[in-house]
Amino acid sequence: MARRQPFPRRLWTAARWPFGITLTAWRYLWRLTPIERWEWAGTAQEDDAPALSPGSACDELQLAGDGVGPLLHRLYRVRIHGSPLSSEELMTRLAGDLDAVAPSEFATFQRLAGDEGALDVGDEYVVRMPGPWDGPVRVVDRTPSSFRLATLDGHLEAGQIEFRATSRDGSLEFTIESWARSGDRLSDLMYTRLRLAKEVQLHMWTSVLERVVELADGHRHGSLTILTRRIDVDRSEGGGPPLSGPQDARSRRALETLAQRSLNFDPAGEHTREGGWHVDEAQRDLPDEPSGPPLPGGSWQTARRLMIDYLVADPEHVRSTYRLDRPLAGRDMLLQVRFAGLLHFRVGVRVGSDYDEERTIHGRTVRVFGWDYATLEGHFEQGRLHYEVWKWLDTGAVEFRLRAYSRVAASGPWLPRLGYRLFGRSRQLAFYRQAARRIAGLTAAQLELQLDAPDAPAPAESELAHSG
Repeated sequence: MARRQPFPRRLWTAARWPFGITLTAWRYLWRLTPIERWEWAGTAQEDDAPALSPGSACDELQLAGDGVGPLLHRLYRVRIHGSPLSSEELMTRLAGDLDAVAPSEFATFQRLAGDEGALDVGDEYVVRMPGPWDGPVRVVDRTPSSFRLATLDGHLEAGQIEFRATSRDGSLEFTIESWARSGDRLSDLMYTRLRLAKEVQLHMWTSVLERVVELADGHRHGSLTILTRRIDVDRSEGGGPPLSGPQDARSRRALETLAQRSLNFDPAGEHTREGGWHVDEAQRDLPDEPSGPPLPGGSWQTARRLMIDYLVADPEHVRSTYRLDRPLAGRDMLLQVRFAGLLHFRVGVRVGSDYDEERTIHGRTVRVFGWDYATLEGHFEQGRLHYEVWKWLDTGAVEFRLRAYSRVAASGPWLPRLGYRLFGRSRQLAFYRQAARRIAGLTAAQLELQLDAPDAPAPAESELAHSG
């Protein structure tokens, strides 16, 4: 089937691009809509795309397995108050004219196959954007409150994307959820490496969310939420143990060398400010629970899992590689620390102990889970960092706590040690604040995601210990 529009229509679409790109860039730079944006590691089991409906036409589909680069599971979400529409009515209105919510100065949906009007399985569209590419897609699933599209040969991405609306607590929640990899190596370079395509895509789908609010005749409640779970593809040769995070050959080799390294400081010494150490603490409230022991799948357990998977660190600044088949205690972790977006340093840390216990403090009982890691030889820093999640059993209050002692390393590569002396302290304190804020945001986001699947079983303790 031909997936190119007639030449006059293509010419008219392309004629809008210079103005559209300028307007889009202006709106992107001056966007005032508040956005909560989170990214963390995912797993192939939890983040796999839904299966195609029985009887779906599979010819010329370009699914995630056909793509290159990491698999990205993304959600774009907005809550709408004051809309007179039900979720089914909103989706009927949207399905009748996809172009009504497209940022038309930059992108437009154009139907290629199927009857005008109602959207149905088997219909095909092309998303026209600036550049030499079309974005052909096919409808592969349709329900009263959702529809899902799959990419076709020639699309910049390989995967599926779903649009759905949910009625909840007297409001509407509209979500765009996608499971995709880059369609080819050039697209992977533009998205994963240069990040240009990532920001363009962010602007496009957040613009769609804003237009959906208008289509619903309501108003946005709170910020837009953007969640990304990234699953790195193992690019090593000859296999190897399963890893979390970057899995290129260099990272694998560097991780293997950590077993022969010792701590770069004396853990039995005095680690006080008087002895030249920085001693720091940070704390952040997490979503509360009812009083009593932690709930399965609740705030405390969710934060516990995020900490085990080392999702406290923003992957824009720190990414970790470690073996998934090893227990948490004693785990060697390779940290890739990014500075100013230009310099990358690989350093090693080792997990000491993990603990899950009840403590009595001033007559109150608190359930505490935590673990710590210490720096290894070759690190530009030396010291130990503890991550903990507390639940006060009498009130149900849940907290994230961090405590650390550190100073610049006495040996190791001179360049990162010099950088740490010049800029490290301010960046270190910013990391602590960001880690606390990130855990709070991710915990709340995960709890929100669980509302979409209320019957999903809570993860078992063994799953928590080995999830990646």
